[in-house]
Amino acid sequence: MAKLQEECGLFGMFNGAENNAAELTYYGLFAQQHRGQESAGIASSDGNTITYYKDEGLVQEVFDQKILKFLSGHHAIGHVRYSTTGSNRFENAQPLVINYHDGQMGLAHNGNLVNTSVLAGELEQQGAIFQSTTDSETILKLIARHAQTEDTLEAAVRQTMNQIRGGYSILLITADRLIAFRDPNGLRPLCMGKLGAATLFASESCAIDAVRGEFVRHVRPGEIVSVSADGITSDIVDVQETNFCSFEFVYFARTDSDLEGLNVYQARINMGHQLYRESQRKADLVIDIPDSGTAAAIGYSQASGVPFDKGFYRNAYIGRTFIKPSQDLREIGVNFKLSPIQHNVAGKSVIMIDDSIVRGTTMTRIVASLRKAGAREIHVMISSPPVSYSCFYGIDTPNREQLIAGTHSVEEIRRVIGADSLTYLSLDGLRSSLKESDLGSCFACFEGKYPVNLEN
Repeated sequence: MAKLQEECGLFGMFNGAENNAAELTYYGLFAQQHRGQESAGIASSDGNTITYYKDEGLVQEVFDQKILKFLSGHHAIGHVRYSTTGSNRFENAQPLVINYHDGQMGLAHNGNLVNTSVLAGELEQQGAIFQSTTDSETILKLIARHAQTEDTLEAAVRQTMNQIRGGYSILLITADRLIAFRDPNGLRPLCMGKLGAATLFASESCAIDAVRGEFVRHVRPGEIVSVSADGITSDIVDVQETNFCSFEFVYFARTDSDLEGLNVYQARINMGHQLYRESQRKADLVIDIPDSGTAAAIGYSQASGVPFDKGFYRNAYIGRTFIKPSQDLREIGVNFKLSPIQHNVAGKSVIMIDDSIVRGTTMTRIVASLRKAGAREIHVMISSPPVSYSCFYGIDTPNREQLIAGTHSVEEIRRVIGADSLTYLSLDGLRSSLKESDLGSCFACFEGKYPVNLEN
């Protein structure tokens, strides 16, 4: 059950007072650290020049007060990254900043394109040289190229959107403006806020709350929002159908975020309620795998009347610099993060709830640790359908052959993980849990129906 890796997190600000845009962007990124832990970066403009800094590591490891002072400016964009396209190396950290015919331009991107190889190949034939291995650089170079022939940068963005395919939310910064745009399917999240006279953008509303801003609305699928000293303009490319990533509600987003009209915590409570409606299973205790299964476990307890209690202590201090055990001690690695609370589970029949099972390895160890702690019965319940297909729109899923649900039946998975029973939420149950969302949902990782054609 090695988790699906978080995507990326974006934050942007235009018209920050007292040259504090970089500092507020820092806090906006910190609030979205869960979306990516490989690297962090900020690009800031004083109205004439873009300065930027990025490095591998967590937000608080990459930036200090001296660096933030160096990034002084009125508008800024920031990025936390987990690699989906391109390896984890410094050159792929974002924002990416380049020079183009009208000055400087920087880009921060959450998502993944499905036609990068074709577009990058065409650019290379035209003389482009790539410094990174990300699809983000392809997008940036396409915008710069179109800017040579279009009257406005917004028109260049629109032309680029007509070429690229996949899931994306993007923030673009120049010396005098900030442009936000989102893929026509609305696969990846992006919202707008305000703080006094400043305009804010973020992947999740929790980041706007973190800087004491006011949520305004979500950037619409296919929308291009441009902010400059002249004000805010909006344009929308052709939108046929919306398919917002359902896994944002299942796992990725913070529970205090609102996505497309639905609170994430409430969505997970709904999943727990639905799990009980479908299973009708009772036990002595409902426990969660923290923190991803907590809200669904609470929902299950509410619907079933089975008491909820903590089954594990979660060590919150294992971060990027944690020294991993040697090869021969790998099996005990999971216990550094999750340790069963023997007093709560010994001798009891427990329902253990988590959001998903990916490869199955970690879940196997967790079940074994509960057995050792004395649990009499272990009923594993998952608040989403089996993850049976790879995602190509910005989630780092393994090949289908590495997904345990891609090659095993539910009963086979139950035997592999060693549980007394295994129950997944049905696809219709997940749909029902998300019915209050304003957009249609993408369930590609569960059912294999991809809303964007994967052929280059």
